[in-house]
Amino acid sequence: MEQVFSYIIGLGAAVMMPIIFTVLGLCIGIKFGDALRSGLKVGVGFIGLSIVTALLTSALGPALDTVVNIFDLQLKVFDMGWPAAASVAYNTAVGAFIIPVCLGVNILMLLTKTTRTVNIDLWNYWHFAFIGAVIYFASESLAWGFFGAIICYIITLIIADMTAKKFQSFYKDMDGISIPQPFCAGFVPFAWAINKGLDAIPGMNKVEIDAEGLKKKFGLLGEPLFLGVVVGIVIGCLTCETLNEIVDKIPYILGLGIKMGAVMELIPRVTVLFIEGLRPISEATRNLIARKFKGADGLSIGMTPALVIGHPTTLVVSILLIPVTLVLAVALPGNQFLPLASLAGMFYVFPLVLPFTKGSVVKTFIVGLVVITVGLYMVTNLAPAFTLAAKDVFAATGDAAVAIPANFDGGSLDFASSPLAWVIYQCSINLKWIGAGVLVVITCALMILNRILIIRNQNNMIAKNSDTIETTE
Repeated sequence: MEQVFSYIIGLGAAVMMPIIFTVLGLCIGIKFGDALRSGLKVGVGFIGLSIVTALLTSALGPALDTVVNIFDLQLKVFDMGWPAAASVAYNTAVGAFIIPVCLGVNILMLLTKTTRTVNIDLWNYWHFAFIGAVIYFASESLAWGFFGAIICYIITLIIADMTAKKFQSFYKDMDGISIPQPFCAGFVPFAWAINKGLDAIPGMNKVEIDAEGLKKKFGLLGEPLFLGVVVGIVIGCLTCETLNEIVDKIPYILGLGIKMGAVMELIPRVTVLFIEGLRPISEATRNLIARKFKGADGLSIGMTPALVIGHPTTLVVSILLIPVTLVLAVALPGNQFLPLASLAGMFYVFPLVLPFTKGSVVKTFIVGLVVITVGLYMVTNLAPAFTLAAKDVFAATGDAAVAIPANFDGGSLDFASSPLAWVIYQCSINLKWIGAGVLVVITCALMILNRILIIRNQNNMIAKNSDTIETTE
């Protein structure tokens, strides 16, 4: 079993998702050619996104390393980046079985009407394996590891259900889609609470400038492309110690600016491929549900947040937060994590934040500022447990990607900065049985609440359909 699922995981998202989409398409009645085409477009989308992310990392990484050396910004938690975190998560005892365990939980929740999300985003199951792995190594108990992973999975599915309609109404072409990715889901309470608080401030509720509004107000200056170029140039200048060095490195500085601008411009174009591949699957699923489950509150397909990270507000806020995050990492007392490789994951903070802030750049930036500040401390706190897992995986596999330098702990912005991961870890490790009891009670209460909402929506749909039939007659 371990070898089988390790092989599947080893295929990577770019191979896994086309296969899943093709099989899913055939199961819901799509012709083989159309199903394969949808799957391949999603696969190409993942490849394109990985290329753009690699461009960002390869351009920004050396520059930030130089800045760190110039200003002596060395901290004690080494940033491994989310790919290394995923590798650690999947190569542990929890990660080896996370896919069948989570699929089983998903099916059980669908049968008991405690969720309406069918989570096919198998690659991102590594998030659940991650929290399970750090709990496993901190507690030396596989049972505790799976407990944390399953609690995280259930809560994530419920949050995906509760945010589905808001998500679908905000983003275009997302009908029938939800986002059951725990990194995104963990920031939903922050988005809701901070947005409510900002709306209570006189005049703040009128500040609804989105990315399109920035373009209208500032023209070229408000476009993600231009902001990317500016931030790249500023970071390039910071790699120089003297004015003469800036003059000498003008080609490099301008090149870094263009590369950052290219990332901002290319991400939205790549995400179009995801939407094109997803549309036939989404439409066929809705038609199937309408035929087979009349009156039902339609199922949602759980998909990767990569579908929507190309939104202009996400791009603008993410690029602005990159230099701010570096300053925060150095200035915050007690923080030991300096995000460098993880900065490419900044875009994934906001997919479920934007529906609450309605795409407002100001509100989204404030939410991002708060969650990043909190997240830095959470990464620092989880670093010792994550380091145990990473060292075990490195000893077993020899994978250089998960190697941690001597005298450092390991960390990553995604998924270690998630409030959801941190709370589950603290309850499981520090509060033990009391914490586990609290988690079980909260999770069961959320499941019951979600079931009530699902049944109520189904009854409303049935009543609405009955009224429509009577009116027609």
